[in-house]
Amino acid sequence: MTEFSPQEVARYRRQLSLAGFGKDAQVKLRDSHVAVIGAGGLGSPALLYLAGAGVGKITIFDSDTVDVSNLHRQVIHTTDKIGVNKAESARQQMVALNPEITVEVVSQRLDENNILGHLRGADVVLDGTDNFATRYNASWACAILGIPHVWASILGFDAQLTVFYADNGPIYEDLFPIPPAPGSVPSCSQAGVLGPTVGIVGSSMALEAMKLVAGVGTPLIGKIAYFTALEGTWEYIPLVGNPEVTERVRTTGPTQGAEAFEEPPVDNAVPTVAEVDEIPNNALIIDVRNPDEVEMFAIPGSVKFPLPRMVDGETPEEIASAQAKSLPVVIHCAGGIRSARAVEILNQRGFTEGIYSLRGGIDAWLDKQ
Repeated sequence: MTEFSPQEVARYRRQLSLAGFGKDAQVKLRDSHVAVIGAGGLGSPALLYLAGAGVGKITIFDSDTVDVSNLHRQVIHTTDKIGVNKAESARQQMVALNPEITVEVVSQRLDENNILGHLRGADVVLDGTDNFATRYNASWACAILGIPHVWASILGFDAQLTVFYADNGPIYEDLFPIPPAPGSVPSCSQAGVLGPTVGIVGSSMALEAMKLVAGVGTPLIGKIAYFTALEGTWEYIPLVGNPEVTERVRTTGPTQGAEAFEEPPVDNAVPTVAEVDEIPNNALIIDVRNPDEVEMFAIPGSVKFPLPRMVDGETPEEIASAQAKSLPVVIHCAGGIRSARAVEILNQRGFTEGIYSLRGGIDAWLDKQ
């Protein structure tokens, strides 16, 4: 069907009347299927604009839940959706914006065992995750299935955006052949992020998807758009693909090692894990975050002892005193990863009783205040 109902004409008339877009492009949008991995900061504006533009079918992948600390940038969600699955929360907002479209939700985490089945049939994939394992899995699946892969990443005030497209240009592994070293790339909870920066780049992802689906304009294939928020400027960096890289990825599967970087379920691997509600009043609290993180906020009365000092062989002197008095020791960082590493180090040094890693770190503590 190429005709539009009066309701569709009323809704999309500003696009239908746009020279160089018009009816043919709108039909292609209506007949398309766009898969969006992540309903967080980048996914929020992308999903809203794809829904508003009239993309016929949109599938959202996100296993996480809405958190108050993310609402400043994840603008598709609202305060009353805290604790709700992000994909479902996004779906509700999208169909409220445009009931003419179909939105599917997948709250299951994507991995190399299920991603091919989930992405098969999509016309474009948008990758808005901050998870390296998922990024490599998405690249592999898009290379296998021949799907253009719109990718973006935010770090502090800067952002990158491009379109990977196997056999038509570079793929993710041309830019990042191997996962970064553990701890070398801070998360948003560590480095911080401004909401509008994410909004600009997420909206640009939706634009690239619409260009690819509708066949208008020139997609960002073969160049990386680099956005510097504090200067408000875009730079464009050429990126050349290597067919041998694409073939290797298709043959050998997703790049290995990303899982170890992204999610060693350290909290589950260390048996001494405390919840926020379990911290005794007399506990010694040790903060192993970096000094710049501590400047923003710290738990009152906590001992500041950055993890690198512990890795280099130092031990907080307060621990021995606390253990002599049979006081529990609770170690925390931003989210629970570094504190679990600190517990592991202390266990190796003979401190095996009464040492706890705070699950969820100071983020969980703040959520309880």
